[in-house]
Amino acid sequence: MKIWIDIVNSPHVRFFNGIIKQLKADGHEILITARDFSNIHALLDIFELEYVSIGDHGVTLEEKLLSSTKRAYELSKFIAKQDIDIAITKHSIELPRVAFGLGIPNIFILDNEHAIAANKLTLPLTNKLIIPEIFDVWNTIHFGMNPNDIVRYNGTCEVTHLEDFEYNENIIEDLDLQLNNEKIILMRPEPSLASYLDTDCTKSVLTPIVDALNDQADILILPRFRTQGEIFKDLENVHILKTPIDTFSLMKRADLVIGAGGTMNRESALLGTPVISCYPGKQLSVDKYYTDKGLMLRSTNLDEIIKLAKELLSSKKEIKTLKTDNLIDLIVNEIYKTYEEHQK
Repeated sequence: MKIWIDIVNSPHVRFFNGIIKQLKADGHEILITARDFSNIHALLDIFELEYVSIGDHGVTLEEKLLSSTKRAYELSKFIAKQDIDIAITKHSIELPRVAFGLGIPNIFILDNEHAIAANKLTLPLTNKLIIPEIFDVWNTIHFGMNPNDIVRYNGTCEVTHLEDFEYNENIIEDLDLQLNNEKIILMRPEPSLASYLDTDCTKSVLTPIVDALNDQADILILPRFRTQGEIFKDLENVHILKTPIDTFSLMKRADLVIGAGGTMNRESALLGTPVISCYPGKQLSVDKYYTDKGLMLRSTNLDEIIKLAKELLSSKKEIKTLKTDNLIDLIVNEIYKTYEEHQK
C-alpha cells in the first residue's frame, strides 16, 4: 500500500513516528505532507522522516480560511498524482476534504471534541474515526459521523509518544541552563493561535503564575511561537527555551509541570511528573481521563494553582502506572481493515 499521512501540528510528529515505523516494517510506502507551522519541519528532520512541505497556518480567521483553502488546492493537485491507497491524519482540516474528493479512503484521529469548526469540516467526510473511550460519542455523531465507523480505545494519543524514548539525565547541562534554585518548573503557554480557543496571543494566563512562583524555582518556558516567548522576557529566574529540544527529558527532569495547553501536560503525567493543568478553555475529555486517575490536577484559580504548586514542589514524586490499549497496533490494524473494506 501507499499511505498518505498529513501532519499539521508539532505533537503529531511523535504521534505518527511509531505508526510509520510499523507500517514501513510491514513493507508499505509512506508519503508525508506537512504544513509550515511551529517546529513541525524541524521535528520531522530530527526523526529523519522525509516529507513534502505544503501550506502554512494563519493567525486571523481570514488568514486561516485563506491558508486552508490554498492548502487544500495545492494538496489536491499534488495527491492526485500520487496513486494513494489510503490516507490518515490527526486533526488535519484538508486531508479528509482532499481524500474524499479524490475517492481515497481516509482515517481521522480525534482527541479534541471542542474543536467545533474543525470537526464540522472533517467528520462528515471521514471513513473511519478513532477516538478515546472517554469521549461522549454524541460529540462526534452530531457533527455528521456515522456511529458504525467509530473506533474507540482506552487511553489517549500521548501513549504513542513515548515509543523509543530514552531519558537524558544531562538535559539541563546540555542546554547550558544556569539555574539559581534547586527546583525546576516547566511551563507551556496556551495555544492562543488555535481556532477553538478565544484568547489574546499577546498575553498568557501563565504570567501571574510565573510572578508568584519564580522565587520558589527556576521556571522554564516552552513557547509555541517566537513572540509568545517574549511575554516572559526579562523575568527573574525565567528561561525561555528554543525548540526543537528534548522536551521529554525536560518533562521527566522537572519537579513540576504547569501547562495551559494539553499535550505536554498529558505527556508529563505519563512520565511520572506532577502536573497542574490551567488550560483556560472547557476541560477536554482526554484531560479528565488523567485527572480522574489522579495523574493530573486542574485549576484555573490563581490562588489554588499557587497553593497546589508549592505543595507539589515540597513533596516527593509519586510515579503511577497507567494501563492503556496499544494504540499503535490498533491504528495500524484499522488502516488494513479500512483499506480492505474499500476494495470490496
